[in-house]
Amino acid sequence: MNTYNETIKIMEKYKIKADKALGQNFLINDEIINKIIETANINSNDLVIEIGPGLGVLTNLLLEKSNNVIAVELDKRMITILQDRFKENENLQIINEDILKVNLKELIENKEKIEGSKVKIVANLPYYISTPIIMKLLEQYKIIDEIVVMVQKEVAERLTAKTGTRLAGSITYGVEYYSKAYLEVLVPKESFIPRPNVESEVIKLVLKKDIQENLQFEEKLFNIIKAGFTQRRKTLANALINNKIIENRENLREIFNKLNIDENVRAENLTLEQFKNITKYMYELN
Repeated sequence: MNTYNETIKIMEKYKIKADKALGQNFLINDEIINKIIETANINSNDLVIEIGPGLGVLTNLLLEKSNNVIAVELDKRMITILQDRFKENENLQIINEDILKVNLKELIENKEKIEGSKVKIVANLPYYISTPIIMKLLEQYKIIDEIVVMVQKEVAERLTAKTGTRLAGSITYGVEYYSKAYLEVLVPKESFIPRPNVESEVIKLVLKKDIQENLQFEEKLFNIIKAGFTQRRKTLANALINNKIIENRENLREIFNKLNIDENVRAENLTLEQFKNITKYMYELN
């Protein structure tokens, strides 16, 4: 039975429809599903966390690849389906929770890991909440190795863009800071029930392990970036002053001059490295 027919059968059996409020779209394209699994490149000893498994289409294949899968699902209707569908599979842990409220560090560290295995995230993310979820995952770079997620095509392009280019947004800098990003698979609208209004894309983020941790510096760096993009049409200098990141314009002008940065520059025109340098100078100044 192909995924489309299987999905229709499950929806009829449980008398359910996709919940628009939760951004649900059920993936029914077998080719895309197989490409996601291929992109994740899962070893049997890897710990796999699937976010929003829904009807369990991806879950089924993840369990064929890994001996250790955790499915985090917010919708209680889906929990019932997952529990029925995989009741005989001891390799699956199902958690009924909002992923943004889950303590990932605790969840992962409580699982036994075999040396050489990796922690991988696989997900078809709801469009409306994909950015905060990805940022939360990135911040766990110490314990997560790879992230394979499907998001809206426009978001995928922003996430994988080069910093300092027109496509970049504030999240782009987080992605570049914590990972190497790759566009993997374009997903047509017809791959879902119900059909969304936009195309999707699968991206892969390989998290960096050589980051020199400095939480105070990181907080300041991302506060500066966020302020710059909150007022994207203003100059970075004005955005930082308006958001009270720095109050002395002369100090800011001095920093820009030292770094050979035009004081009328906008946030979107700066690379991650330039933002890092600005942060270092501001950190020393304060």
